[in-house]
Amino acid sequence: MKIYFRILSFAKPIEKFAIPYIIATILAIFFNTFNFTLLSPLLDTLFSTGKPATGGVAAVIGKFDLLGQFKLYINETINTVGKIGALKIVCTVILVSVLLSNFFRYLSQRFMEDLRVHTLLNLRKTVFNNVMDLHLGFFNNERKGDIISKVSSDVQVVQFTVTNTLQVIFKEPVQLIFYVFVLFSISVKLTLFSLLVIPVSGFIISKIVKRLKKQATAAQESFARMIGFLDEALSGIKIIKAFNTTQRIKDKFSLENQYYSSLSRKMARRQQLASPVSQALGILVVVIIVLYGGSLVINGSKEFSASDFIMYIAVFSQVMQPIKAISDSFSSIHSGIAAGERVLELIDTKAQLTDKPDAIEFKDFSQSIVFEDVSFSYGDNQVLHHINLTVPKGKTIALVGPSGGGKSTIMDLIPRFHDPLTGTIKIDGLDYKDLKVDSIRATMGTVNQESFLFNDTIFNNIAFINPTATEEEVIAAAKIANAHEFILQTENGYQTTVGDRGNKLSGGQRQRICIARAILANPPIMLLDEATSALDTESEKLVQDALNKLMQNRTSIVIAHRLSTIQHADTIVVIEKGVIAETGSHSELMSRNGLYRRLIDMQSFTD
Repeated sequence: MKIYFRILSFAKPIEKFAIPYIIATILAIFFNTFNFTLLSPLLDTLFSTGKPATGGVAAVIGKFDLLGQFKLYINETINTVGKIGALKIVCTVILVSVLLSNFFRYLSQRFMEDLRVHTLLNLRKTVFNNVMDLHLGFFNNERKGDIISKVSSDVQVVQFTVTNTLQVIFKEPVQLIFYVFVLFSISVKLTLFSLLVIPVSGFIISKIVKRLKKQATAAQESFARMIGFLDEALSGIKIIKAFNTTQRIKDKFSLENQYYSSLSRKMARRQQLASPVSQALGILVVVIIVLYGGSLVINGSKEFSASDFIMYIAVFSQVMQPIKAISDSFSSIHSGIAAGERVLELIDTKAQLTDKPDAIEFKDFSQSIVFEDVSFSYGDNQVLHHINLTVPKGKTIALVGPSGGGKSTIMDLIPRFHDPLTGTIKIDGLDYKDLKVDSIRATMGTVNQESFLFNDTIFNNIAFINPTATEEEVIAAAKIANAHEFILQTENGYQTTVGDRGNKLSGGQRQRICIARAILANPPIMLLDEATSALDTESEKLVQDALNKLMQNRTSIVIAHRLSTIQHADTIVVIEKGVIAETGSHSELMSRNGLYRRLIDMQSFTD
């Protein structure tokens, strides 16, 4: 229940929806119950002999006995204006009662739907916002499909289960109380006997749904794996087809799909079994009541009249509806709780990088970025060892070295995607941890090896960092990035949609749009992570020319695949096995005949 109430907290302010819902529901229940009690005066009117009422109706009637008062009034009306006049009154009251019952039921459903949508809005917003705030390391360890499943499917399951259960918890018990009150008003002895079905039904149903939560958890995890398979298959469709592994991927998905379907089938069978069991028990009790109560009526008992007995049977047949709804809610709540645990687990995952309470805003970069004895590790694998590095303003620093040496890790530490294990990173003499993360990143622009574009227009991709940019500003950025000409040749120019991840464009075209995006941002610091490594020679030349324009009058940190592109860097830092092996200009490093010289010679040989 702790999980249930925590999920319910996302409905705040719940009183805005709960109070009108409670009022409308009580009125709907009152008129719904009243509809069934009107069966007795209707039958009395239809089959009346015109004589004074006998039995319970002729007895002394309390002023709060609305049904008794109404039956007495109808009986008097029959004696004064006849059965037709009395029948018109009864039918009018039935019509008004039914209309009011349905009107208030509509209102209650409307208020509950508002609560459901409000809860879903808050829950999904909280989950997504928390995911966006998490550190990059989290996404390296989690399957994207599992995250998508939690944000979409699990949240939907939680929302419907919780709000439906909330509706059942209030509405059905109140409806049951109204029905039981009417039954007791007719016959206490008969009602005490008939209500024995409720605890028996509850015990049997609890045994049926006992294993549902475990199955629901397994089903949610299986669905998340299917979403993960789908995401990977769509992302790697070219590789799958190139290596003729389509059937293997199909089989992998099919196997998980069969497992999920099997779990869903077992859960559905258990959930569906609860309702017939409770209904069967109810019918059994109704049959016994008809035999017992009918014998009393036939034998002329004064405990209740024939019309009251028929009304009793009609009301008791409805008693099973709220019991059935309650049993169904208990059988389905396990799915909601299981999904709720997965969603709350994602919400409870805290970002490792958070601003200190007294963190200050960093404004203008004016001096340098400094690494002081910085070490870093991914889990138990330490990838950087005591790095000391200074990046002065206006200079170009190139990071080179063998793969796996730690270049990209250094690049990730600069915009504070991670915090170092030990040591300090400072910008203009200020410790990163004393500054707001967003203000640090606001001074930086990034162009990565993977040129990621959003499934939007070319214009919006370039203007991503500045949605209010004018057409002239976007075109100017595209011209500097050597992208303007090919953009004009596309189907709709700057309004051409680039497709999923920009797959309608070539690698060089995507990269130049990414550079245009960085140019429009106009940051004082540029981070270039192997921005030309995946391009052909012609595209590389265009992109490198665009990068040279981008780096003018800026502080640049560059990771280069082709060492020939960074020979004019102010400082070249050679990283090997997590340590700085060499530092200097191109000519200085070449004269030392060290690792940098060997890398240059190897690349010259392969070229």
